[in-house]
Amino acid sequence: MDVVELDRLQFALTISFHFIFPAVTVGLAGLIALVETLRWWTRRDVYDRLSVFMTRIFAVTFVIGVVSGIVMEFQFGTNWSRFSGFTGDILGTPLAAEGISAFFLESAFVGIVLFGRDRVGSTVRWIAGLLVCLGTTLSAFWILVANSWMQTPDGFRIVTDSRGVEQAQVVDWFKVIFNPSTLPRFFHTVAACWVVGAFFLMGIAAWYVLRHRDSDASAIALRLGVVVAFLGSAAMFATGDLQTREVQANQPLKFAAMEGICKTQTGAGLSLIGIPPSEDCTTTGAMVEIPYGLSLMSDFDPNGQIKGLDQQPDQALWPPVAETFLSYHLMVGLAVLMLLLMLVGASFLLRGSLEKHRWWLWLAVFAIPVPIIATELGWMTAEVGRQPWIVYGVMMTSAGTSPAVSAGDVTISIVAILLLYALLFFLWIYGVTKEIRHGPDLGDAEAVDPSSPPSPPAPTAQSDPTAQSDPTAATKGGR
Repeated sequence: MDVVELDRLQFALTISFHFIFPAVTVGLAGLIALVETLRWWTRRDVYDRLSVFMTRIFAVTFVIGVVSGIVMEFQFGTNWSRFSGFTGDILGTPLAAEGISAFFLESAFVGIVLFGRDRVGSTVRWIAGLLVCLGTTLSAFWILVANSWMQTPDGFRIVTDSRGVEQAQVVDWFKVIFNPSTLPRFFHTVAACWVVGAFFLMGIAAWYVLRHRDSDASAIALRLGVVVAFLGSAAMFATGDLQTREVQANQPLKFAAMEGICKTQTGAGLSLIGIPPSEDCTTTGAMVEIPYGLSLMSDFDPNGQIKGLDQQPDQALWPPVAETFLSYHLMVGLAVLMLLLMLVGASFLLRGSLEKHRWWLWLAVFAIPVPIIATELGWMTAEVGRQPWIVYGVMMTSAGTSPAVSAGDVTISIVAILLLYALLFFLWIYGVTKEIRHGPDLGDAEAVDPSSPPSPPAPTAQSDPTAQSDPTAATKGGR
């Protein structure tokens, strides 16, 4: 592998690993804000205990995410120096804003919710919970601003400095921040993260029920997880449709690769099951498809035209067709399975029989990683489908690497990063498992087991014959 492929591989490994933790924390932060609102409104102790439990898991995940993110960001200077020099005027601001959101809002206020809950008033703690949610959401927004600008660059011009080096310079900050893909990608990503957090909480609560460790807090966690996961799964399809339309309008080659459309056609069918097309699109596998489905969904016209990869004669400018097609369809397939699972769960919840269906509870436990995998596949679709551009239509990926870094250097760093990330993943699993085993604190009524025999009363002076026969017994302890 040449240095460009190794650089891409290293960045793919780091971003894929790091993205696990923001996905979990953004979703958990939203759920914490909901629970804190219920605690503040109802004053019920069960919401206090559930909020503390969720915040402990959030804190463990947040710390690992920060460490893994630092490793990822170093690559901009080490492996992608020419890209950093070209885009520094534009991407420096949103990345700095993301750091402020993460470190000041998230880390500061999560400390209040977790450690300062007995030192501040109920309203202050509620506001802190809302600000944790705001911090994680703003952090996601600024990261997506930077990445969306790389997908659909706008609001800039290219200038040449005194050394003859080209740089992208901001002309209109509003267009940079709210470029054509920012809002569709932001809404879809946040909806996906809420589903990740809801499945995470729902699966943990289902495990408590299966292990006969259910309590009032876990019962609320299970129901809250089902409701948010159901609504979030539906929102993923709505926002995903919005984003796919944006891709079709602004990145037609990526859209063609996602759908496996090799030749421009009218009345295109919507593929459901199939083998990815070959990289040169000369062969395609047999597919199960809905006739006219893609044209109808894309243009609201069964005879609408769908542009294929043949619109670009130079195949060197095509994205990797098979990888883009496969990652997109696997993501959609997992999203369908999640929605079906939540439709069944929501029906059980409405009937009041959710805890009685053990098969569904087991599926909820095993489904914890499914939305995480789906978000990884979605990120892969976006990033692989952008190739061979690092800034779409402006800068090739091969032009953004660091000329002084060799393939051997990148290989050594990949091995080191894999070892570090293996350690971080172990620490995360250990920390989260420890918190799950501890579980939410029990309420006063639950802390006493009603099935255990009552403790015998303490002996008194009237019932203890020793005390009656020894007149000095009452004063012996004082000596």
